Formats: sequence, structure tokens, C-alpha cells
Amino acid sequence: MTDANVVATPAPTVALVHGAFADSSGWTGVIQILRAAGIDAVAVSNPLRGIAEDSAYVASALAQIPGPVLAVGHSYGGAIITNAAAEAGNVVGLVYVSAFAPDEGEKLIEVEGGSTDSVLDTALVERQYPAGEGTVTEFSIDRAKFHQVFAADVTEEQAADMAATQRPVSSLGFVEPNGPPAWKTLPSWAVVSTGDTAAGTDVVRRMAQRAGAVITEAEGSHVLFVARPQVVADVIMQAVEAVSQGAATPAHAGV
Repeated sequence: MTDANVVATPAPTVALVHGAFADSSGWTGVIQILRAAGIDAVAVSNPLRGIAEDSAYVASALAQIPGPVLAVGHSYGGAIITNAAAEAGNVVGLVYVSAFAPDEGEKLIEVEGGSTDSVLDTALVERQYPAGEGTVTEFSIDRAKFHQVFAADVTEEQAADMAATQRPVSSLGFVEPNGPPAWKTLPSWAVVSTGDTAAGTDVVRRMAQRAGAVITEAEGSHVLFVARPQVVADVIMQAVEAVSQGAATPAHAGV
């Protein structure tokens, strides 16, 4: 490919989607770095009420961002951008941060069941929330185990704050099947945390490899994007540059 073959496109807005047991504030460090580099970034709230509902909400939010969008998902947020990106219509690339990248028909409960690195199941607290005329199960992380299981590379005080402000996730996020994956038609990048005991390093790595993502591995816990935001921001900036230059194509193109 020569310079003449590369068609530059407008720089995308980076849309950051958090995962389970979290909220948009976790992206603050990454956003600050991107802003300093002249890259527009915005965090999109994830309702955490199930694959179908969350994907529809995030797709709507992405579609209302003017111009092209680079969708970034952490953990469960990776599954949501995988489902939402194609529906939004303006997403030009995907970045997975310690994230799930499921294929069509897969359920996260089955994916997690195949991990030997994840110990999340040992730390979950089960509660109920009202839905229609009945109730649905939701999960949070035992605050006493949060630091070890979810955020081992932040301070004990910061982990305590994150545990106290965590948002529970509906069981529907784990048992509803995922739809057609956007990584089959969009270029993708992935950050794999080598000490991820929540999603599980093994699962995250396998999914990133299957998606044909450009993979960066870094030492850290499941919340690498909080503990080491520069590592994650660097990968996002690589993705922004690639899609802006029109030099990125999905690994599955033509397959």
C-alpha cells in the first residue's frame, strides 16, 4: 500500500463504555490523557441491565455522536460494543480493554465458565431487583474481596472507594445470547491485563485473538485502565491514528 492508496478520514470521537461493577468515572485518567493529545473522548453510561437492553442503549448513544466513532469497551462493556457498533452505523473501530469480545450466540456465563484465571464467581453477592411483575437477579462484588479479585493494582483506599460505589449488573448480562459481532467487520485492538482475575486473562486473550485484534499485553489487574491509564490511552491513540489514516482493516475482511 502506498501513500496514494491511503484515504484520510476525520479523526473519530473516542466513546468509552464501562463494564459491570463500575461507572463512567473510571475512564477519567484515560480521558485526560486523550484530551491532552487533542483527541475528543466521551464516556457512555452502560445501564448494566442485560445484553439486549444495554446494547440498544449504547448503540443509540453512539449513533448520536457526530462523525465517526472509535468504540472502547472495558470488561462487559466489550460485549456491549460488540453488539452495538454495527447498529450505531458510525463506528469505525473497536478497542477492547480487559474485555469480552463474544461471537454470535455466545453467553458470557458460559464464556466465564471456561476460564481458569477468573475467580470472580467466588466473590459475587446475589440480590434481586424489580422487573415487570417479578424480580430479576443482579450481582455485585463482596466489598471485602473487591480489592483482591477486581482491582489488585490500585491502592487499598481507592479499591475501597470503588467497592463502595460499584454498580451491580443484571444476571441478564450473563445469560442472554450475544448477536452478530462487530469485530467481524471492523478493525479492532485489545489490551490484555496479565493479572486479570475478574474476566480472566485467558478468556480475554482468546477472544482478542479470535477477533483478529492488534493485541497489547500489560502487567496489571482487571482495572488496568484505572491503575495505568497511559497504557490504555496509548493503544487507543494507535487505533485513532490507524482509522484516521484509513490504514486499518478488519482481520476478517473477505472471510
